[in-house]
Amino acid sequence: MGAGLSGIGAGYHLQTACADHSYVILEARDAIGGTWDLFRYPGIRSDSDMFTLGYGFRPWTGAKAIADGASIRDYIRDTARAFGIDRYIRYGHRIRSAAWSSAEALWTIEVDTPEGARAFTCGFFLACSGYYDYARGHTPDLPGAHAFAGRIVHPQFWPEDLDVAGNRVVVLGSGATAVTLVPALARAGARVTMLQRSPSYVVSLPSEDGFARRMLAWLPAKLAHRVIRARSILVQMAFYRLARWRPAATRTKIAAMAQARLGPGYDVPTHFTPRYDPWDQRMCLIPDGDLFESIKAGTAAVVTGRLVRVTQTGVALESGDELPADIIVTATGLEILLLGGVALSVDGETVDLAKCYSYKGLMFSDVPNLALVFGYTNASWTLRADLASGYICRVLNAMRRRGMRQVTPRLGGAVSPLPFVDFSSGYIMRAADKLPKQGHRRPWRVRQNYVADLLGLRFGRLGRELEFSNRNGGAS
Repeated sequence: MGAGLSGIGAGYHLQTACADHSYVILEARDAIGGTWDLFRYPGIRSDSDMFTLGYGFRPWTGAKAIADGASIRDYIRDTARAFGIDRYIRYGHRIRSAAWSSAEALWTIEVDTPEGARAFTCGFFLACSGYYDYARGHTPDLPGAHAFAGRIVHPQFWPEDLDVAGNRVVVLGSGATAVTLVPALARAGARVTMLQRSPSYVVSLPSEDGFARRMLAWLPAKLAHRVIRARSILVQMAFYRLARWRPAATRTKIAAMAQARLGPGYDVPTHFTPRYDPWDQRMCLIPDGDLFESIKAGTAAVVTGRLVRVTQTGVALESGDELPADIIVTATGLEILLLGGVALSVDGETVDLAKCYSYKGLMFSDVPNLALVFGYTNASWTLRADLASGYICRVLNAMRRRGMRQVTPRLGGAVSPLPFVDFSSGYIMRAADKLPKQGHRRPWRVRQNYVADLLGLRFGRLGRELEFSNRNGGAS
């Protein structure tokens, strides 16, 4: 399910490691690329380096380590074409429901297609549809919005005809989308103000990786890409571990880096020093300090305060100030939607994933032959997506070797519930009651550690919690 970054990667792993299995990719939209085709707002780019966001089996060869959305979309399309994965994609196929039958050892997938409703059957259902709702973004209640004389736009649905040049733009939000939009809109000729209730951690990195450039010049391409990717992974892990081990020191260092970019007179404590610890929420990455440079140049500003209401000409704040605006951009986040909202049932019983535990961060307790690819929150999404698809291939091959048609994670002991995603971000907190749980111990604990997952998912045992059953030719 899904022809985005995860779905194309899954297709590669399936046809490489499970060549005796057939597969099809059902994509609800009319184009490949997932997130990277949906989002078209100005400045859209990766928030991870492309040497790890790219596939391990097809290294990123672009010049920029922080790439724009169009380049990433082209990379996904080219990968699908290069490996023949595009032949297995069915566009305009939106899955409505999936019903498992133990008697038949099959999922029946009900799909809306351009030709009408259709049913597919499969032995295993692999969801690569991401984690948010493509049909709607999160927009909080904006009192007075109906009276605003300008346009209110959500980045998820950026209008093609929107010309911001010469306009006053207020961007609501402080996350990755907001810090991407602000410098891009400023470059397009807008006068931009980023209005945030509270700041986020913002870290600047070079858009081009000097180490990668040297390795590619000195080493054979294949070896160079392995070295670059390994270094990127280790640097990400080291930074995350240091931040969690020494949060106060990391907070001070990040603030000092921002101060050095913005100058000694800028109020970094107010606008770029969050109340929470580093990595309690995902950090915002800006290439070459572009946000800071826009602020220094006077083409963009950051205001920290609370919106009271939208007026006819702008945004009124709790402080009594008003920000004039011709355009308001609600960069206020996503709406979580696992499995694209597909209705699940097992042997006639409705499945509520919120009551399930996540097994190894990809399968669900008591739900057979189903997996969800979910990437890292502290590193590149693709790193875990690749490992997850590879693990599912191991499970499929084990089922075939054992002559079984069904595999189901079982708890098999007491497990204390913990949140599925250990983040305090607004979009996660809003959906906490709809998400599965993770447990306090392995393999029900979701680890945010690539090396541990590499050892466990690629090389470790499949796990005694996996119940193989439903033998070919009869139940067992």
